[in-house]
Amino acid sequence: MMPQTTEESMPNLLTVDHIHTFIGQFHILEGVSVTVPQGSITVLLGRNGVGKTTTLRTIMGMTPPAQGTIYFDGQPIHSLPTYEVAQLGIGYVPDYRAIFRDLTVEENLRLAERQKGDLNRKADFIFGLFPDLARLRGLRGNQLSGGQQQMLAIARALVPHNRLLLIDEPSEGLAPVIIEQMMNAIRTLSTQTTVLLVEQNFVVARHLADRYVILDDGQSVKAGTMADLVGDRETIRRYLGAA
Repeated sequence: MMPQTTEESMPNLLTVDHIHTFIGQFHILEGVSVTVPQGSITVLLGRNGVGKTTTLRTIMGMTPPAQGTIYFDGQPIHSLPTYEVAQLGIGYVPDYRAIFRDLTVEENLRLAERQKGDLNRKADFIFGLFPDLARLRGLRGNQLSGGQQQMLAIARALVPHNRLLLIDEPSEGLAPVIIEQMMNAIRTLSTQTTVLLVEQNFVVARHLADRYVILDDGQSVKAGTMADLVGDRETIRRYLGAA
């Protein structure tokens, strides 16, 4: 069983309890548990291939669990189809970004509306987070840089009213100056939205996250506050390979 964190001050918005997920014949998740307190940034850590992305996809109902439970704000969601999970207020930013490359920035954002007028209501906040998108709103997705595409992917998840954002590898492939902009944006949006993050770059994770869960071989093996993990060099070396 995964060790329990001592942080109990915030109620959990998301509770993932010992989920098992198969992709075809492959048993990818073999008992993953994750808690995400309301108002926190929680990061999933672990080496490549341990099940971090599959955990996010399982929460979204894209690869439904064969066993275990997932509760969002006290409601079971582990049997719901993806569109119903999204309608409850969970946004997903995949690592491949999935923007519409032939549509403009504004058209990409408008397509994300859950209710008419969502973009107009959130425009000041979104373009305040990502000023580049404001000046590029007429450009197509395939005309944007990698960093701008990542900004658009996150911005799109902010258009509807999402109480939880699942963000997969936001810093992957980006230049350091763009990573810094992305970190600042995630910190700011976390004042309004709870975040569950997958991040391979431990330097980014340690500066962003309040809490962590480490996955290894499809299982959650350790969890707690990021402040405690930063001082635990043995755990970092064993599971993350970082100094």
